[in-house]
Amino acid sequence: MLHYAEITGWGKCLPPAILTNDELSTFVETSDEWIKSRTGIESRHISHVNTSDLAHVAGARALAAAGIDANELDLIIVATCSPDTLIPNIASKVQQELGASNAAAFDMNAACTGFLYGLETATRMIQAGAYRHALVIGAERLSWYLDWSKRDTAVLFGDGAGAVVLSKTDKPVGVLQAQLGCDSKGRDVLAIPKFGTAMDRYDPESGHFAFDFVGRDIFRSAVRGMGSAANTVLNRAELDSNDIDIVIPHQANKRIIEALCDHAKIPLDKAFINIHKYGNTSAATVPIALCEAVEQGRIQAGSKILSAAFGAGLTWGATFIQWGERTTAIHQTDIELPPCEHTAKELLANAVSHSTNR
Repeated sequence: MLHYAEITGWGKCLPPAILTNDELSTFVETSDEWIKSRTGIESRHISHVNTSDLAHVAGARALAAAGIDANELDLIIVATCSPDTLIPNIASKVQQELGASNAAAFDMNAACTGFLYGLETATRMIQAGAYRHALVIGAERLSWYLDWSKRDTAVLFGDGAGAVVLSKTDKPVGVLQAQLGCDSKGRDVLAIPKFGTAMDRYDPESGHFAFDFVGRDIFRSAVRGMGSAANTVLNRAELDSNDIDIVIPHQANKRIIEALCDHAKIPLDKAFINIHKYGNTSAATVPIALCEAVEQGRIQAGSKILSAAFGAGLTWGATFIQWGERTTAIHQTDIELPPCEHTAKELLANAVSHSTNR
């Protein structure tokens, strides 16, 4: 019997502190108009807790929506490029916090494409027959990396997490087609070079992270990679753009989303866009948008969903998801992050001071 992996639960976690463009412009040479006109971003969330904490809350909410106990999980994948620790992985921390003692757990870094990579991986592992329930999380705390003296990257990123539960079924739902890839020739146009064993650990500048970011090259690569993957997925599924009910794109830049829809010949009003509220939360953008699309009724029983993303590497991917019948959570949970006693500007004060005084 052919197995499938249905999305049975979904949850998200956004830290409470919000940094608006106007607030950002008080310590970065920019303005609300400049940011909105170029990116579509109006605000972003700044986390007071670690990435694993965001992942834990999103995961717990997804489990509640699925109506399954953490002990029923066989697999946890956390897609992130901003983990608390490299060793051990933060998926093990999520496993510990959830009490999912029976689950295998690992992190996955494909940058902003990480959630789609994780979704495809978990789907194929369930289809192989040994796994019943998997939790796939995209979680990031990218504000921790930012050089706040660099306008081109300081305005873009925010923090958050989103998660889904996949459950084995014999119904043809879930990820039915996917195309993943990587254009490594462009890996230097989006990078944090002063990290890992490539950095000089004795250099006084070690620990001061900053993005290398070549905007025009990234834009072209993003549209080309996502557009090609989206068309491949539609062709394999024997669908055309008219068959798609909703597009869940990576939320990196509103212009990129517009170009993707144009490339795939899908009306822009079919795209779910929330970048104005959250900025680019990297691997978390797609699952956060997916959760909100369900919550807002944009995803209905049987919806045909196209999702696409790109990220550092340069990784890219697209998936075709056939939604199942249920669009309401089975249970709710009252789990929350620890209270935040500071504003977003207060949380960033030391990082901003260090960036601007270098």
